[in-house]
Amino acid sequence: MRYIWLIRHGKSEAGDVGMSDHERKLNPRGESDGQAMQAWLSAQPHAAEWVWSSSATRAQATAEYVADGFTAPINIAPELYLSPPEVILDVLRATPPSIESVAVVAHNPGLTYLTNLLAPESVTDNLITFGTALFATEADWPSLVTQHNHFISLHTPKTIDR
Repeated sequence: MRYIWLIRHGKSEAGDVGMSDHERKLNPRGESDGQAMQAWLSAQPHAAEWVWSSSATRAQATAEYVADGFTAPINIAPELYLSPPEVILDVLRATPPSIESVAVVAHNPGLTYLTNLLAPESVTDNLITFGTALFATEADWPSLVTQHNHFISLHTPKTIDR
C-alpha cells in the first residue's frame, strides 16, 4: 500500500504593492497553523518520506512545516504552482519507486479538484488552507489514476487537537 497526502499551503498575506502572487508569504495565522500542523503530522501514521512542493514562497514555507513534521526531504516542483489536477497527478507519478508515502504541498483549485478525483466519490467542496487529505492506493506511482484510491481522512488546523 502507498499513501498520498494532499496539503494546501497555509494562510498567506495579501501581498505588498508590486509583489507577485508567487512571492506571497505565510501570514501570522499561516505560521501558527504551520506549527500546530507540524506537531500533528509528526504523530500521524503513514508519515510522508518525500514532500513535493510548489515553488511559491507560501507553499515552500508550508512544506517546511510538513517536512519537519514527517522528517522528510522537500523537492521543489515549479509546475505545481497554481497547477490543474492533471499536473499534480503527473508530479505524483514521478515519485521515486522506493517511496511508500508522499506529500504534495500546492494550491487551489487544483488540490480540491484532485482530492475529489482521487476517491470514487466527492470528498470536500474546498480544501482549506493547510487542509490535509490522506489517501491510500495499491498502484505504483507511475500507474496512479483517479477514482481508484481509498480516501482515509480530511483534517484542517481547526479539526486537530492543539
